[in-house]
Amino acid sequence: MEFSLFLPTYMPNAQENGDRVFNNMLEKAKLAEEVGFKSVALPEHHFINILINPAPLITAVKIASITKNIKINTSVMVLPLADMRRLAGEIAVADILTEGRIQVGVGRGAFGYEFERFGADFSNSREVFDESLNVLLELLLNDDEVSWEGDYYNFEKIRIMPRPIQKPMPPIWIAALSPVAIYHCAKRGFNVQTSPLQESLESLKEQVSSFREGAKENGQEQKISVLRGGFITENPEESRVIKELAYEYYKRFSNIFQGPGKVEMGEVLALPMEQTFEELSKNLIIGTKGEVIDSLSQYAESGIDEVNLNLDMGASHVEVMKSIERFGKEVIPKFEE
Repeated sequence: MEFSLFLPTYMPNAQENGDRVFNNMLEKAKLAEEVGFKSVALPEHHFINILINPAPLITAVKIASITKNIKINTSVMVLPLADMRRLAGEIAVADILTEGRIQVGVGRGAFGYEFERFGADFSNSREVFDESLNVLLELLLNDDEVSWEGDYYNFEKIRIMPRPIQKPMPPIWIAALSPVAIYHCAKRGFNVQTSPLQESLESLKEQVSSFREGAKENGQEQKISVLRGGFITENPEESRVIKELAYEYYKRFSNIFQGPGKVEMGEVLALPMEQTFEELSKNLIIGTKGEVIDSLSQYAESGIDEVNLNLDMGASHVEVMKSIERFGKEVIPKFEE
């Protein structure tokens, strides 16, 4: 089982200057490579202070300039909010400038708030995503000219220039949450990025089972990556503090993902949620080194190929950097063995 570091550039104070937050994110990416993480992952979100990064491909190029080998994954770019003709060209340039280290995670989008502010229809995002994905694949895979006539795209022959350097194209990861969607993505031959969100390990096992079933029918070599909140602490008291910060983070997340989407001046409000603090605490990978290793062992036994760790849920930059280093030196080697 491999490890990726999720880089959400979380800004609890929406009025804070972005330069410090993004510079801290670059330090985390550099440290992640130094201590043994195989990849870093970048979200795409707009107009909000949680999971904020409106330009993941630009960020990926910058990360590549300060690292040497680590893979850089988008997690994920929202296809219904982009034009595939432009995005295909940007992916090709990012592939060149990262020297073939870019991996392309894409999804339909999850936050209705963003769609509304872009003037896009969230209700048909599944249909738009399906056609957008097919257009993107055709543009990246086909070295010849491509034309398209569909429900959402119609264009004459074009050839994406320049061409990506990874052949036949950079790896594609599809974001999916429901077991049915995961099964169909795997059956089609895609790598899958998923998350049980703040739910239990049993929910995750169902997702992994669906992936393995679809991948078996496809017969290709595919991977499933799981995003989960995590942190290594010194003692139970520190664990409690980090879990409390995580609970505030997920109150914001639940508001924008499943709730009313209340945002003020770019700040997603931390609204009450049904899940209790104790319930959430059981479902995250937060604790002392031994507790974290025990939790991750269950993930490895479930057949997960990669754990994508979100350590940035409100702790200070110094604390997060310390936890990244501890994961690299004290936890990752256990699973490499």
